[in-house]
Amino acid sequence: MTISENSVVSIDYILRNKKGDVIDASGNGEPLVYLHGTGALIPGLENELAGKKAGDKLTVTVEPKDGYGEHMPQLIQKLPRENFQGVETLEVGMEFEATGANGHIMVVRIDEIEGDEVTINGNHPLAGMTLEFEVGIADVREATAEEIEHGHVHGEQGHHH
Repeated sequence: MTISENSVVSIDYILRNKKGDVIDASGNGEPLVYLHGTGALIPGLENELAGKKAGDKLTVTVEPKDGYGEHMPQLIQKLPRENFQGVETLEVGMEFEATGANGHIMVVRIDEIEGDEVTINGNHPLAGMTLEFEVGIADVREATAEEIEHGHVHGEQGHHH
């Protein structure tokens, strides 16, 4: 069976940046399992997997526009520490939910703390990066009607209700 919309796909992967540093990888014997065509993966990777089958191996380069987007400087702000009332200790790397200008909830993380000034960043940590994936397709199967209805994989390596 080849990968197409509503296929349940299991992949083993290694993700590297342009310098070759490993950013992420599937666990030992624990492939990533997803429902193809639902936007569970970044578009540049999901598009390249379409039409492949179990046993295939490929290397995929994903440019920022097809990955986590371009880095947007306007999503970086310096705020006074007093804006974080109710949080006793602030640390670089902490994440918070914030309401963006368009009313959408977004995740921001603290990039820097300097005195009473806190720099937050609403960019995805991989925004602006060209990504290199080494992928091995472990398994492909048809999704069940329930998985298609719910928009995610069920079972041992999927979602549990």
